[in-house]
Amino acid sequence: MDKKVIVNARVVTPGDITQSSVVWIENAQIQKVDQGILPEVPSEYEIIDAKGQLLIPGMIDVHIHGANGFDMMDGTEESILEVSKTCAMTGCTSFLVTSVSSSIEDLMIMIRNVKKVIGTEQGAKIAGIHLEGPYLNVKRKGMQNELYLRHPNIDEMKEILIEAGDLVKMVTIAPELPGGIEMVEFLKEQGIIVAIAHSDATYEEAKEAFSKGASHVTHCFNGMRPIHHRDPGLVVAAFEEEHVSLQAIVDQIHLHPAIVRLMHRIKGPEGVVLITDALQAMQMGDGEYEFGGHKVTVANGEARLADGTLASSTVTMNEALQKTVESGISLDDAVYMGATTPANILGMLNKGRIASGMDADLVLLDSNFDVLWTMIEGDLIMS
Repeated sequence: MDKKVIVNARVVTPGDITQSSVVWIENAQIQKVDQGILPEVPSEYEIIDAKGQLLIPGMIDVHIHGANGFDMMDGTEESILEVSKTCAMTGCTSFLVTSVSSSIEDLMIMIRNVKKVIGTEQGAKIAGIHLEGPYLNVKRKGMQNELYLRHPNIDEMKEILIEAGDLVKMVTIAPELPGGIEMVEFLKEQGIIVAIAHSDATYEEAKEAFSKGASHVTHCFNGMRPIHHRDPGLVVAAFEEEHVSLQAIVDQIHLHPAIVRLMHRIKGPEGVVLITDALQAMQMGDGEYEFGGHKVTVANGEARLADGTLASSTVTMNEALQKTVESGISLDDAVYMGATTPANILGMLNKGRIASGMDADLVLLDSNFDVLWTMIEGDLIMS
């Protein structure tokens, strides 16, 4: 049915959780949100009883590499579509297909595959592409493959953007590399979000990058110069810049709960974005995997290279939401960080909120933060 009404929902809105809400949906959009006693429902509406469970806006993952055994850089269309399905089952309704540093040929194949499948997703919608690299600093490479790391090259980036069109929404670079500031300025001119990570930028170098157009920090605290009281580095520079938002991998591995609280306290929910940074091991469990040209071992949910380096995560968006609340962040702020802030950053102003005129991207969670169902543009996907 094109018309649906969700009844008996506890709806999360900024600063509040409303009880016994009624959400009216027509033609993939939220028409209105009522509270209190359900009025008579016209016969053309399908009634969906939320049974007092938690209804949140669909979450948006701006940084994900794979899921359920599929790696979106493996050269196939199938992997991108399978990640879309898995995202939907875990409370994510839109995502950025995220690369790892690779050859230009492999990157172009991934871009072409995104172009082929976008619009045919059976789960979460592709909101664009996030290029994580290859213009990253070897010193802070993390799991990025050193074979493919190189200095920023605007001619190469122009070639990438010709192939991708307007699909590239975010690029993560190390601005301290030769040509880094010029790349920041170039990407900013193209309307692309410039993020910083896998970077050894000093405080001063980061401040310059932020002044030239960088506005985001990828997996904050991870893959960058650490804070020191005489060498504050990238993170402190980002804390001081009001326009700069921060990604957080809240899996209780990448960030201590006190750091999550610190990021939230300094930036507020409008300045922190929950991400998964997941590799294909998400939803697969412990075992051996191949990622970014490396062998990755997942044990007790932690993904690491042979030398112990963290290699992305296995957390899902609904788990990240739960762990954010467990870290001491209010539920409504955590939802804002998982849905509203990424929507705002990407300019997807019709998503990330439960309000009249917004897309009907919704997730119903139980008290354990398990996903009961996901709705994407009015279509129901059962878990």
